[in-house]
Amino acid sequence: MDLLSARLDKATSLTNALAAQLSGEQLASHNGESPSNSIGSQFWCVVGARESYTRAFEAGAWQGFSCSLKEPEVPASVQAALAASQAALQAALAAASQPYDEPRQHILFDLLEHEAQHQGQLIRYFYANQIAFPPAFAKRYALS
Repeated sequence: MDLLSARLDKATSLTNALAAQLSGEQLASHNGESPSNSIGSQFWCVVGARESYTRAFEAGAWQGFSCSLKEPEVPASVQAALAASQAALQAALAAASQPYDEPRQHILFDLLEHEAQHQGQLIRYFYANQIAFPPAFAKRYALS
C-alpha cells in the first residue's frame, strides 16, 4: 500500500500546485461559457473530499461529507485548506497499520479517483480562462 500512499501524495501535491498561483479573480472564474461552478468551488470540493475521505479512512467507513473551506474565492484560504487537508491525509496514512483492510483501500482509491477527476476538470477551467499551468502539473499531463 506504499504505492497507493505515494500516488495520493503526488496527486494532492499536483492539485495544491494548481491553486498556488491563482488570484481571487481567477478563483471566481467559470469554465468559459459552459454551465459550471467556479474554480474556487472546484477546490472547495477537493478539500471537502480529502477531509471526508480521511475521516472515512480513519473510521473504516463513510462518515458523510463536510468541508472546512469557507472562502473558496480567497487564495490564502484555498491554499491553506488544501495544505491542511493533504497533511491530515498524510498523518492518517502514517498512523494506520498496513496493510490497509479492503474497505480502507476502497476509500483511498475513491479519493484518488476523485482527485484525478478534479484535475481533469481544472485543466478545462485553466484552458478556458487562459491560466498557465504550474510546470510540474504541465509536465505530468503533457500540457503546453
